[in-house]
Amino acid sequence: MPISAQSEKTLLIVDDDQPFLNRLARAMEMRGFSVDTAQSVADGIARVEASPPAYAVIDLRLADGNGLDVVAHLKNKRPSARGIILTGYANIATAVTAVKLGAFDYLAKPADADEIHAALMAVAGERAAPPENPMSADRVRWEHIQRVYEMCDRNVSETARRLNMHRRTLQRILAKRAPR
Repeated sequence: MPISAQSEKTLLIVDDDQPFLNRLARAMEMRGFSVDTAQSVADGIARVEASPPAYAVIDLRLADGNGLDVVAHLKNKRPSARGIILTGYANIATAVTAVKLGAFDYLAKPADADEIHAALMAVAGERAAPPENPMSADRVRWEHIQRVYEMCDRNVSETARRLNMHRRTLQRILAKRAPR
């Protein structure tokens, strides 16, 4: 009889930030998880292939590619697995893509171990509490620009044309960090 994801607490963490990876692994072990770690897409996929975990916390942008590839592979190998995407580059387009590929949740860095644990243990269909600090108008604009940019396959000229914006202005906006 197969073990359900709720009773099996195997966790794969894929992140190329070694200090963060070590801290999160220790914190999750203290919460009862059996933790395996990887620092690249290739290593993450290899670990999923060897032993698909019940849970995964995966960074979106890794040195050798996109963490969504690991999520897709995990969902293919173990459909009941719960994957969380972490990123310092949060935007709506990649969040939607992550969820479509099977990620259970999407958290912006810096996320602490308590937030990550809560997201891993959340009940499907449970409504989240309204945000304490909703997005500012500048952040909503930035999210929209990021979504169009992703939809245009990261083509700056095409994105600028669709947004009726000068290409250099768009490049400056894309080079900046997201507003709070």
